[in-house]
Amino acid sequence: MTRKRSTDIDIQECHKAPQTVPPARLDFSAAASVNYLYGSEMPVIPDLDEAFRHAVEEGCAGRPLKARISPGDKVTIILSDITRFWMRQDRVCELLVKYLESACGVACADIAVLIALGTHRPMTEKELEIIASPYVYARCRVVNHDCDAPDLVCVGQTRYGNRVEVDPLAVGRKVIVASGTVHHLMAGYGGGRKSILPGISSRATIRRNHSMALDPERPRSSPLVGSGKLTGNPIHEDMADAAALVAPAFGISIVVSAQAELSGLFCGDMDAAWRESCAFCQRCYGREIAKEADVVVASCGGFPKDLNLYQGVKSLLNGVNALKPGGTFVFLCQCPEGGGAPDFFDWTKPLAQGRLDAALREAFTIAGYIFYASCESIRKAGRFLMLSDIDPALVRDMGIDSYQNVEDIQAQLDLRGKSVAVIPYGGYVLPQNGKVFRRLNGEFGEKKER
Repeated sequence: MTRKRSTDIDIQECHKAPQTVPPARLDFSAAASVNYLYGSEMPVIPDLDEAFRHAVEEGCAGRPLKARISPGDKVTIILSDITRFWMRQDRVCELLVKYLESACGVACADIAVLIALGTHRPMTEKELEIIASPYVYARCRVVNHDCDAPDLVCVGQTRYGNRVEVDPLAVGRKVIVASGTVHHLMAGYGGGRKSILPGISSRATIRRNHSMALDPERPRSSPLVGSGKLTGNPIHEDMADAAALVAPAFGISIVVSAQAELSGLFCGDMDAAWRESCAFCQRCYGREIAKEADVVVASCGGFPKDLNLYQGVKSLLNGVNALKPGGTFVFLCQCPEGGGAPDFFDWTKPLAQGRLDAALREAFTIAGYIFYASCESIRKAGRFLMLSDIDPALVRDMGIDSYQNVEDIQAQLDLRGKSVAVIPYGGYVLPQNGKVFRRLNGEFGEKKER
């Protein structure tokens, strides 16, 4: 929805700067128009305990949870890591473990919580406690997945010939996947099957899957992959095949509002429940725009969305959809952890040499592709300005001018007669022109009532 015009923007609200930094504002008074892009108004779950019980018993896609889990079963709950804590999976995990105990007769000693790291860094013990909740951490085994562990188990191959190697805690046990759904730059949507691949897969399995992000014929990203794209998307289809090989017993898909309030809870057969959450996500966060703007100001929406540039670029990749070619993009991304992935900025050298595409095809990494896709999007802008703690030298070759205070950003902006689009929660809102909006909504057809 479009909010009323404002002639300035509160950086404290969008950038979520530390409280020691005084609030600062961008002045848009010279602009011809200012349009704020938010998602649709979303419901808030008023009573999560009641909503959870309804979702796992009566509101399921398929059989209720207690018909799938029995006393004596060994159960593995798969959760996302701290970079996706915006979904507040700790609240759902606590309710899930209590339900498994009371309604399904499963002992806590038989429950393991596996953190779907993919290739991300391991979580600390404190982070494990935060992710799973103190209640679960005190009673159940909570562990990090290791994509390089020697005991990963091959469960078969996908239609693309990808050998699927997964964590042993997902083999010979009842697997429950709890994940958050949001648009995703490669897989179309996050969550669901993505908790299996890349979440608990081997580095080789992940690399082969993600390498399909590149066009096999031209030096660019594949046009088949992208936010909201599922049909014909090889990355999504490969992930779906991997998840089918693991065959989770149950899925819980969470959709939250931009304010991190739980809005949708979809449970049951993992794929069916996840697709319902995708349709809900597109309805709420797919934002139809009439035309592109001369200037776009996009914020990640604060911690942990802007923990590092590796995570923050999701807002960049969403936001450029609202920008005219050659326009000015202003990116609010604090990045206290810098690039995030260890090799993220290693790709600056082949970029400067003009051989980024060739280098990535020779030695594909996930962080390398995120870097690659970021550079593709940055090239759409005539000027790209970033408000960040990051070292400006680290991002200069990407085409980014980085500043640490808003006054310097303001001095670089010529807004006279320009149209401005402001996206305070860029990690959630995906601007789409009318054609794309209708096509992505059509991925799911009419919503079916249970």
